[in-house]
Amino acid sequence: MNHTHDYDAQGKQLCCTEENKINAQADALIKNKPVKDSCCATDDHDQHTDDDGHDHVSSSDSNFKLFLPAAMSLIALLIALILDNYVTQTWFTGWLRIGWYVAAYLPVGLPVLREAVESIINGDVFSEFLLMSIATIGAFAIGEYPEGVAVMLFYSVGEVFQTLAVKRAKTNIKTLLDQRPDEVTVIQYNKAISLKAETVNIGDIIQLKAGEKLGLDGELLSETASFNTAALTGESKPDTKNKGDAVLAGMINLNAVSLVKVTAAYTDSKLSRILELVQNAAAQKAPTELFIRKFAKIYTPIVVALAIAICVLPYFFAETYVFSEWLYRALIFLVISCPCALVISIPLGYFGGIGAASKNGILFKGSNFLDTISTIQHVVMDKTGTMTEGVFKVQEVNLKPDVNRDEILNMVNALESQSTHPVATAINQFVGAIDNEIILNKVEEISGHGLKAEIDGKELLVGNFRLLDKFSVGYDIDPASIVHTVIAISYDRKFAGYLTIADSIKEDAQLTIATLKQLGVNITMLSGDKNSVVQFVAKQLGIDNAFGDLLPEDKVNKVKEIKARNETVAFVGDGVNDAPVVALSDVGIAMGGLGSDATIETADVVIQDDKPSKIPTAIAIGKQTKRIVWQNISLAFGVKAIVLILGVGGLATMWEAVFADVGVALLAIFNAVRIQRMKF
Repeated sequence: MNHTHDYDAQGKQLCCTEENKINAQADALIKNKPVKDSCCATDDHDQHTDDDGHDHVSSSDSNFKLFLPAAMSLIALLIALILDNYVTQTWFTGWLRIGWYVAAYLPVGLPVLREAVESIINGDVFSEFLLMSIATIGAFAIGEYPEGVAVMLFYSVGEVFQTLAVKRAKTNIKTLLDQRPDEVTVIQYNKAISLKAETVNIGDIIQLKAGEKLGLDGELLSETASFNTAALTGESKPDTKNKGDAVLAGMINLNAVSLVKVTAAYTDSKLSRILELVQNAAAQKAPTELFIRKFAKIYTPIVVALAIAICVLPYFFAETYVFSEWLYRALIFLVISCPCALVISIPLGYFGGIGAASKNGILFKGSNFLDTISTIQHVVMDKTGTMTEGVFKVQEVNLKPDVNRDEILNMVNALESQSTHPVATAINQFVGAIDNEIILNKVEEISGHGLKAEIDGKELLVGNFRLLDKFSVGYDIDPASIVHTVIAISYDRKFAGYLTIADSIKEDAQLTIATLKQLGVNITMLSGDKNSVVQFVAKQLGIDNAFGDLLPEDKVNKVKEIKARNETVAFVGDGVNDAPVVALSDVGIAMGGLGSDATIETADVVIQDDKPSKIPTAIAIGKQTKRIVWQNISLAFGVKAIVLILGVGGLATMWEAVFADVGVALLAIFNAVRIQRMKF
């Protein structure tokens, strides 16, 4: 399939629909390959490049077409068996009989023979296709025509079921990939016009009708709107947003027409980053998966060599050597030894785990993290935005008598507008609109401390009391005596006063801690917030180990202490300050709704709806995935070992060999797809 793209004068591609892109990307995930040409679906079999060698038919093919070759072979085989065994006749012999069995073989055998030749041309000599080809052609060579057809027929049926299983595993990912509309309605010059989503600019106003999906991230301008966020969060309950709230691409408007102001470009939306994470997930292999792939490349040549030995060596030791008998045993050995069950079911198991997690609003960046999270012994978590709502409200304003309240609060509001921290939102909601006449110079965010700027040549500091200590600004209060979070203010090198801000604990936070304890996981809370606040929250949640007043490097040191005890650590956080410790942990988990871009990019797992209860869910999915993978490995090796011994001893026929190969493969596949139906 040779396709040439069409472009306009500006170099913009004109061909290939969004559906093509989705299919190509989803196919690439299954194949664990990068999308070489992501704009076109490549459903041409000649361009097929699966790692495992399987050809998984595109979703447009019907199940009838998938089963048609096998059905034709089955009918021809049944007719031949009836003529051979149940109908008295003299004409079904010789070349007519051979030709009939060849005709029964071709519908299912030709695709496999072609794959074997293509694999050899591509340098993969010892593929499962070669094993099946040798085994079935060898059966024909010694006159075992029915068994030669039967082996290839059952193998073909197994391939079809593999295809159906993969198509099912693909559903969640394709659903996720298909969340962004190609076009959006934009209000320009008081008119509603339809534009390509990728051409819309930041600041444009989108009109979103009831039932429509939002194409870009934005800020709600309407007073209120209700959205279905299931595609992003896995949460089916409608989410009501108010004016000024952030709304994300992929959300579906459930009620009246709403207006949204675009705040991020099409390629920078939360959903775009999520898609990128999912698209890259298949490339990050679990150690078990990597081992099986390496094992198969070594295992298959050894199997071929052993089969030759089984056929030839008895000539030198057996009293009566019958070539056809030992060749038959060698062919049985080849069929039994085919690594199909391992090569397809293990990646499918991990991919099913990634799909099950995404359905629950949890994104794993690779199957290796499914393995690691299943062994987590210690969960370390941030407080603000992770276990608490991250929605602060100003509780108290305590300023010095000689300070102009309105003037200082407006300056603080202007400076905090430079930050994405939830505290900034609380101050903005309390103070109101930002005074644009205030000119900020030399704005600087000091990690773990706060913000610094110059206004009219005078220094303004807004942050915790460590910030004031850092710049040697004196104050006459004891910060430890204040329970709530404190925002200290200094202007012109003088302490101006402070604000107190309070946060609320997330409704599922206590359940999260209780569930983690049931799983036998240790829990520690680390926060840059005041220690008194951290201890107060920890006591309410039942967390024994909690530390406050920590800088980013302090969090890193605490996690290093835990890792020094040989405990596997998962860190859960949402802020920019959490990125270093997220990177250090064995599994970094980011809160994807309120979380900063830096933390989401650094994390290995992203929780899309910010619910801490998804932490034990992620661990449970990891444990179940690993359990299923090892069940498949044990099943495949166990059954094959038994039938191999029987086959070499002459006690197993091709029919037992077919079960050991195709039957075990089907059982392993059905076991692997179970995880997609499980509720966590």
